[in-house]
Amino acid sequence: MTDRFDYFVVFAEMRTGSNFLEANLNAFDGITCHGEAFNPHFIGYPNTRDILGVTEHRRNIDPEELLGTIAKATPGGIGGFRFFHDHDARVLPRILEDDRCAKIILTRNPVDSYVSWKIAQATGQWKLTNVKKRKDAQARFDTDDFEEHLGKLQDFQVQLMNALQTSGQTAFYVAYEDLQDVAVMNGLAKWLGVPTRLDSLNKSLKRQNPEPVESKVENFPEMEAALARLDRFNLNRTPNFEPRRGPVVPSYVAAARSPLLYLPIRSGPEGVVTDWLASLDGVDKDGLLRDFNQKSLRQWMREREGHRSFTVLRHPVARAHEAFCSKILTTGPGSFAAIRRTLIRAHNMPLPEEGPGDGYDLAAHRTAFTAWLAFVKACLSGQTGVRVDAHWATQAQCLQGMSEFALPDMVIREDEMSDYLPALAMQVGHPSPPDPERVPIRAPYSLAEIYDDEIEHLARDAYQRDYLVFGFSDWG
Repeated sequence: MTDRFDYFVVFAEMRTGSNFLEANLNAFDGITCHGEAFNPHFIGYPNTRDILGVTEHRRNIDPEELLGTIAKATPGGIGGFRFFHDHDARVLPRILEDDRCAKIILTRNPVDSYVSWKIAQATGQWKLTNVKKRKDAQARFDTDDFEEHLGKLQDFQVQLMNALQTSGQTAFYVAYEDLQDVAVMNGLAKWLGVPTRLDSLNKSLKRQNPEPVESKVENFPEMEAALARLDRFNLNRTPNFEPRRGPVVPSYVAAARSPLLYLPIRSGPEGVVTDWLASLDGVDKDGLLRDFNQKSLRQWMREREGHRSFTVLRHPVARAHEAFCSKILTTGPGSFAAIRRTLIRAHNMPLPEEGPGDGYDLAAHRTAFTAWLAFVKACLSGQTGVRVDAHWATQAQCLQGMSEFALPDMVIREDEMSDYLPALAMQVGHPSPPDPERVPIRAPYSLAEIYDDEIEHLARDAYQRDYLVFGFSDWG
């Protein structure tokens, strides 16, 4: 091993030139690349039985044994392996977190790698050492297949980039075109801490398909048209600057006896749902099961086979109004006093100093709420120093956070609760469940009294992700 690194990994994909890169790495004294060490279908190479005495069976039981063996096996030099996006995921976090592991990232134009992959599938020829034995075929471009292929590659690259950024590491990037440059290969060896240098590259592997791509694809005009439709620069994305949210398991509420679990989204109809859960089993709200942690919730799930979990979405305008009235406008228990002061002082939000009183009229309520919607947009875009609280985070982000533990198996909209909550109860054995009873939102003025096109427009600006993901139409 070298002073800087104990071992290395080449992050690559099929048909990116990883075999050629490995051949050149192995040409250096002191560098040994052991193939696809964590390929789930073989160890190292298709006909290899073990790597450094670690068999495929032992690797499958404990992949970190092989990782440690490779790291220690090259005295005075360095060993490593190639790793693709579909290799053993159990060992990937350990590799990414280890700053004693040198990361080499090999990339290639995804269209070229896709076409090469399709030709190799057609010919069965994955390596070429003798040009006389070259097999010829044309690829057929499939748009859906390519988009899936591209998505997997991009997702893996983003995962690698984020892991390196958050751990303060850097990688050595090699493009497919760099593989023919001996100076780049020598630079890679220097970066790995190996003193030897090459005068020329390994020439045993030959390029299999050197022709222009238009001659390698049988439906090239169709491919051109399909690629023209792809949004290469992701211009139509909905930007998302919200912080990630965890599953917030302590907020989950289970029925007293029925195998039903409610995963609340803050500023939603929580009171209506918990009242309904309590009435379902004939208890008051104190009889509901709360304050779970992940261990106790897993135990609850194990004990209730056939359990169902659900959440309830609320229209973004109504939810923003609930958050505003319950947490920002008022000054009583449960309100966010510190955030309220910041909004008045730093954001000039026209809020009554002591909360809504006699002088707080309908016009003042509408003005304050429109200012709140403008603030929420800035907050969700990362433009303020105020936290993105769960009461005004997007519902899409809240659901994404839930998925880190378990997604609800039913997502109900507030205006459909009277149909779907009783139906859900019937599925777990209640023949005649009660209907949920609506509870009026406590506010000095109702949303209906101030709602207009401007408020809808501001809500859409703030919550464009929820409108897009859940297909909300205008409120009311």
